[in-house]
Amino acid sequence: MAFKFESLKVWHDAMDVNDKILLMTKDHFPKDERFILTPQIRRAADSIVLNIAEGCTGQTNAVFKNFLGYALRSGIEVVSCVFLAKRRNYISEEQFKELYTDIEILSKKITALRNTL
Repeated sequence: MAFKFESLKVWHDAMDVNDKILLMTKDHFPKDERFILTPQIRRAADSIVLNIAEGCTGQTNAVFKNFLGYALRSGIEVVSCVFLAKRRNYISEEQFKELYTDIEILSKKITALRNTL
């Protein structure tokens, strides 16, 4: 592996959540959301992955902690978007619970990593 972030389990988990968000927005969101909620939730999910990668590469622990904080806040944004998707009936209760749980677990892992630095 050429880059440090590739060895982080939390980065791979964030990639998995990102894939689920992409599929959800492709399969369940209406076309009229393509300029509103769809890009918002995708950017937030991308931001989780990107902040983990950017923060761990060549940075001090203090800087990495800051980037993990950004990743956590992006995760909270994803959760809020998932609530909106459920409220607007774009996704089922089951889909909501799965994504909510995935993001909750990912947030705990990011927090745990942050606490080790």
